[in-house]
Amino acid sequence: MHEYGELLENVNLKKYNTYKIGGHSKYLIKPYNIKCLKNLIEYLKNNKIKYIVLGKGSNVILPDEDYDGTIILLEKLNKIEIENNIVNAESGILLNTFINKLINNNLGGLENLYGIPGTLGGAIVQNAGCYSSEISDYIESITYLKDNEIKTINKEDCDFSYRDSIFKKDKDIILLSASFKLYNKDKKEMKEIIKNNMNKRKSSQPLEYPNAGSVFRNPKDLSAGKLIDDLNLKGYHINDAYISNKHANFIINKGNSSSEDIKLLIEHIKKEIYKNYKIELILEQEIVKY
Repeated sequence: MHEYGELLENVNLKKYNTYKIGGHSKYLIKPYNIKCLKNLIEYLKNNKIKYIVLGKGSNVILPDEDYDGTIILLEKLNKIEIENNIVNAESGILLNTFINKLINNNLGGLENLYGIPGTLGGAIVQNAGCYSSEISDYIESITYLKDNEIKTINKEDCDFSYRDSIFKKDKDIILLSASFKLYNKDKKEMKEIIKNNMNKRKSSQPLEYPNAGSVFRNPKDLSAGKLIDDLNLKGYHINDAYISNKHANFIINKGNSSSEDIKLLIEHIKKEIYKNYKIELILEQEIVKY
């Protein structure tokens, strides 16, 4: 597999997800480019080797068990092409790196999303958003790999909705790149917006602990964090998995939390919310199964 990308063996997956949980993976490979990724997928399928594609591991709950397969990281797929206000970017680039590049080219629209951890691809799959902006607002088209064929579809066919998309529903899709249509905006103004937003994040989110962002989607016209807080669940924990005292819709790892601890804590929250409000909370994070 070396010819397809940078290959690592017996990899500690705690280094590759923001909860800092999980066991070891037999292989981890970082494809050099899209052609290498396509050839790698073909090789893995032909040799019946299991694989999982990870972004930055910022919205996932990995199992505690070791993985007898291959983790594919797309971080080397990070090219950007800018022509006037049309931008094409590969999915492996970090979202913050991508937004910084846009700002340096005086292109606005996505600056409110700065600070969301993870890759551009992960943000698109999740239709990430905050401060009344969603990444899909500025997408023109998406290029992806499925059944080892490269396809491009328009935004209208991506089924974007609140924290959802066709790419989240179809696990056989690997997102390769996206085209955006942005607008001209003053660089200083955007940097000021980011500064203010980051100050809000630092004061309201437990960024000092390993976490994977918001645990639950907000129910319609309600705040998941407020519902959990109103039940005095802040600080409730199972071993080292805690409901954050800073923001109740965050679970933090205070040291040696296991995946099982986090999943049990999620179930406890869901049970308490349903018991008290008859509301079924929907998980925003993805529980990975081997």
